[in-house]
Amino acid sequence: MVMSKKIAILGFGREGKSLFKFLKKSPEFRTAEIEILDQKLDKNYLKNLSRFEIIFRSPGIPYTSPQLYRARCDGTKISSATILFFKEINDYKLKTGNYKPALIGVTGTKGKGTTSTLIYKILKNAGFKTVLAGNIGKPMLDILPQAKKADFVVLELSSFQLQDLPYSPQIAVVLDVFPDHLDQHKSLREYYGSKANVGRFQKKSDAVFYFADNKLSTRIAAKSPAKKFGVRPPEDNLSKNSFMAAAVSRYLGAPEKTIQKTIKNFPGLEHRLELIRTMKHSNILQSVRISFYNDSAATNPEATAMAIKTLSHVTSPMSLVLIAGGKNKGLDYRPLTQAIKKSDLVKMVILFGENKEKIRKVLVTNDMRQVTKTVKDLKTAVKLAYKTAQSIITNYQLPVTILFSPASASFDMFKNYQDRGDQFKKAVRALK
Repeated sequence: MVMSKKIAILGFGREGKSLFKFLKKSPEFRTAEIEILDQKLDKNYLKNLSRFEIIFRSPGIPYTSPQLYRARCDGTKISSATILFFKEINDYKLKTGNYKPALIGVTGTKGKGTTSTLIYKILKNAGFKTVLAGNIGKPMLDILPQAKKADFVVLELSSFQLQDLPYSPQIAVVLDVFPDHLDQHKSLREYYGSKANVGRFQKKSDAVFYFADNKLSTRIAAKSPAKKFGVRPPEDNLSKNSFMAAAVSRYLGAPEKTIQKTIKNFPGLEHRLELIRTMKHSNILQSVRISFYNDSAATNPEATAMAIKTLSHVTSPMSLVLIAGGKNKGLDYRPLTQAIKKSDLVKMVILFGENKEKIRKVLVTNDMRQVTKTVKDLKTAVKLAYKTAQSIITNYQLPVTILFSPASASFDMFKNYQDRGDQFKKAVRALK
């Protein structure tokens, strides 16, 4: 039956535009009256949402927002591109009797992009027809035709995509989970509950993989009725996400040789502990290395703590200068403080952005006043970090790693974390 209802697309970014194209071609929605609601078009775009029969929200607009809550109470149906994609795949399977494609959903607070990409590459190299979509790669609805013909569809799923999703993938992957996004979720309980949807609607014959050494990951996986696979990397394993990707791919039939070769040749993703430049600074005795790492995708304290831990093991002995700060998300910065103290390598923390004073107070309270500086912007932070690195080499003759790992969101000064990372790289490359 062809619809002639009044519907809205809430948020008109990349996913919203993909959704619009899909709806205009869909037999169910192509005759509907479609209205675009976006803050770039109208600052009052969230007003009077109850006039629509269906609203398709983008992940950037929380399902729990007061405006959407009022619309739901008035009878408006709330949906999303993610819901449509899962429904299309499920309907396709029912109509064709085809067990393919198998959906692999990857979620967690940190590491989703790396793990999703690795699983995709391993399965593809193993000869399986595999596509990658979701919160990374192409919008889901754009790859729907390819997905229906694939063996596996790997989906990176954020908490905002999972928030109201009434479906779960056949293979659920729960990475490390810790507090995040308190600026957009009502509570940590609601955030963790959203993550749990990745496995909540699975069947007993499905599978859920999780990090057994992470209490929240374990608790979230327990919400699934599927077979449980607790993954526990060795304590000295600094590539947890590679370990998880290998476990999932192995379960799905990828040869061990293909798994190891793919992981070995994987260069990593942009803005995730990305080595962007190495410079030399000469002192009286020798020429010593200064390395610059872009970890702009680290948008919470735990992610930055992990970056410090990783670099401390990989590049030791050395000294480390950390650049952090950005948009406040209501998070606790004590995990960052603990990581700095434990590493014993951080010689300077340079803070900028909206929350620089909040982070500085936590560091000062923990006896780190002498290593903490605040500056007005990222460009100034890079210059100060470079000057500090030169001073460290002169005095201690040790290599220096300058780590840009903000532990914060980017929206106070930048379009997104990618833009922030690009600006960091631009500032570093301008150094002489």
